[in-house]
Amino acid sequence: MTTETVSPAAEATKAAPPENRLAGKVVLITGSTRGIGRALAHACAAEGAKVAICGRNREDLVAVSDELNSMGAEVCAVKIDLSDYSSAIKLVDGVHRAFGRIDVLINNHGVLGPMETLMEYPDEEWERVMNTNLNSTYWVTKEVLGKMVPQKSGSVVMVSSGVARAGRAKWGAYAVSKAGMECMAEVISDELRDQGVRVNVVNPGATRTEMRAQAVPGEDPAALPAPVDITNVFVYLASDASKGVNGERFEARDWIGRADF
Repeated sequence: MTTETVSPAAEATKAAPPENRLAGKVVLITGSTRGIGRALAHACAAEGAKVAICGRNREDLVAVSDELNSMGAEVCAVKIDLSDYSSAIKLVDGVHRAFGRIDVLINNHGVLGPMETLMEYPDEEWERVMNTNLNSTYWVTKEVLGKMVPQKSGSVVMVSSGVARAGRAKWGAYAVSKAGMECMAEVISDELRDQGVRVNVVNPGATRTEMRAQAVPGEDPAALPAPVDITNVFVYLASDASKGVNGERFEARDWIGRADF
């Protein structure tokens, strides 16, 4: 089953109306050229943020940059493959040089990997998925925290999954990596609770994305919320409205249609 690609700016949306809630903030979103990441870039730009995006495909980066520029947003786009620690340093240093600070990090990048039993899971795919979803998230987060802690402020949001808390057959390294991400968020949130930096987790739930279609090919995408519909909770966690909220797990679907933040 194929799905039509629609620009988040053109979709009917259940996101809260923009109220400039992120004015002056610098928001770095990984995996931000499609799906949920792209919708988050649009939502943050609409709220007045300076937006840093990254991805591996130059054409996709240019397309999203053009979309955000047309909204009047300041944009920093970095073409990068987060395959090792040096790439995370390059990304974070580049964004910091461009904007002078980083106020929000949304760790959205990730890959699904094969839908296979662990007994049959290819070793090289296990390493690839764990490296992309868990190791690179740690690298980017560690580098961003090095900028946030001296500021004594910052918000980190980990994009997780329902299978992080309830593993399911054939979700393999993806489920394990997301469980590790959630544990990492808990550790960091406890370590930094007196530093003005907060770390929280969001489970998007089933959403109309290419990854979801790959994971559950028989599902009707029209029955799922679009990425733009689930951005409210991310804007809340990026904004000052959530100051003091730390070490919590949120369900994005619970925030669809909400404007009370």
